[in-house]
Amino acid sequence: MVAQRLSVVVPALNEASGIRAALEALAPLRTRGHEVIVADGGSSDGTAQLAAGLCDRVVNAQRGRAVQMNAGARAATGDFLVFLHADTRLPDGADEMILHTRLWGRFDVEIEGRHPLLKVVAGAMNLRSRLTGIATGDQAIFVRRDAFPGFAEIALMEDIAFCKAMKQRGRPACLRAKVTTSGRRWESRGVLRTIFLMWRLRLLYFLGASPEALARKYQR
Repeated sequence: MVAQRLSVVVPALNEASGIRAALEALAPLRTRGHEVIVADGGSSDGTAQLAAGLCDRVVNAQRGRAVQMNAGARAATGDFLVFLHADTRLPDGADEMILHTRLWGRFDVEIEGRHPLLKVVAGAMNLRSRLTGIATGDQAIFVRRDAFPGFAEIALMEDIAFCKAMKQRGRPACLRAKVTTSGRRWESRGVLRTIFLMWRLRLLYFLGASPEALARKYQR
């Protein structure tokens, strides 16, 4: 058993096709004494049942990524919280890297997929995050549990709001080790179209648009 522990919180909604692989990838962390919590947002495809035997706890929450992550955090007992999307994989040795940081941070990201622009997108995300101190959920944000302020329970941009709040306490640890995330969202919508959409939504958010209005634009 490790002296300090991670609590990996995986928000999930209708992830039956991939939740088993996601949790099996976290099995080595559980073997080393860390805990894995799945925060299910009311899945209708059996995600919670599939997850039950492959994690330490399934927490049932209302739908909404921020709400689910907060519910998972309340159930956590580790020293650090790690918020991990179901389609994202941590690098080897992620626990040692996280436990050597002071307060909060994120990883660099690599996007899996066939489109050659995905490498450019990932590189731009990593550089922008390093320069601004703002991370996205795809980068496996982590934070000391005793310093966790909670995610603003808004429809979109909860990761941006969280980073802005945490930057008041200190700059993030920008780890160069890479998490690997699926490019399915990018490829299904079109890479260039998704790039334009995400930049537009972030600009509107910084200009004061409501997260609910932005979520409607994102879902369209």
